[in-house]
Amino acid sequence: MQTEYPKVAIVILNWNGLADTLACLDSLQKIDYPNYSVVVIDNGSRNNEAKVIKNKYSIFIKLIEEETNLGFTGGCNEGIRWALTIGAKYVLLLNNDTIVDSGFLTELVKVADSDERVGIAGPKILIYEKPHLIFSTGGQINFKTGLTRLNGKYQIDDGKFDVLKEVDFVAGTALLIKVDLIRKIGLLSDLYFAYYEETEWCVKTKRIGFKIVYVPTARIWHKLDPHKRAESELEMYYMTRNRIIFVRRNSSSFQFLVFSLFFFATDLIIQMKNKLFLKPFLFIAYLKGIRNALFLLPYVKDV
Repeated sequence: MQTEYPKVAIVILNWNGLADTLACLDSLQKIDYPNYSVVVIDNGSRNNEAKVIKNKYSIFIKLIEEETNLGFTGGCNEGIRWALTIGAKYVLLLNNDTIVDSGFLTELVKVADSDERVGIAGPKILIYEKPHLIFSTGGQINFKTGLTRLNGKYQIDDGKFDVLKEVDFVAGTALLIKVDLIRKIGLLSDLYFAYYEETEWCVKTKRIGFKIVYVPTARIWHKLDPHKRAESELEMYYMTRNRIIFVRRNSSSFQFLVFSLFFFATDLIIQMKNKLFLKPFLFIAYLKGIRNALFLLPYVKDV
């Protein structure tokens, strides 16, 4: 590495996820990387969660308390702004429902610092409840459908994903980015609120000539609580809305035309068949997402 241990600012959001956040912070205290700071942004949690976090980790973290939920984008941006004031060379976005390997940050920084053209790096993400299964090893973007695919998702971690490689994007679950790159491409777009914001960051990164790499020697474990992962109106709304906005903002005219034809001739029909009668509340959220994307209406925090 050019500098043996460049400063890393780790940004974690908490929104009514106290137990997960505490476990994540516990694992971070055991990492072997010696030069990092942690900022936790509490997005207006209930039950005095911010106070509990502050009381337990006041020496270890910087706590920023928000009165309302700013979403993934708004909360992360608050943490990034703080990172820009402390002289960090890197920012790591890290989900609060993760547990990290002791050497994960050392491995990420080693790869990122070895090549000035590497702008973003991500680890191998395994499923906490089933640690032999992969959640993500980076991903691919299909602008014709607006869909993203996580490489290796739900496959057995048997060694075939142990090769360092360039990818289209890495999951926002754990994303290391150079501060100099943030100064070039800007903060996460508040237009999204949640979902697709880090994907757009990755698109911007590649378009100005930087690389995005998956680092298999860096490992973390991501919790997939079935109660949290059940389909919700909010998730359906944002995934639909932001998918359309993402393609509209980042594709060519031809790609957006192809996407529009696919979306309204195929995706809309599929959702109608699967949701209209079985889960009408989800189909209504889907239609709201389409409406607000097409007219670029402000995001809503509740649907």
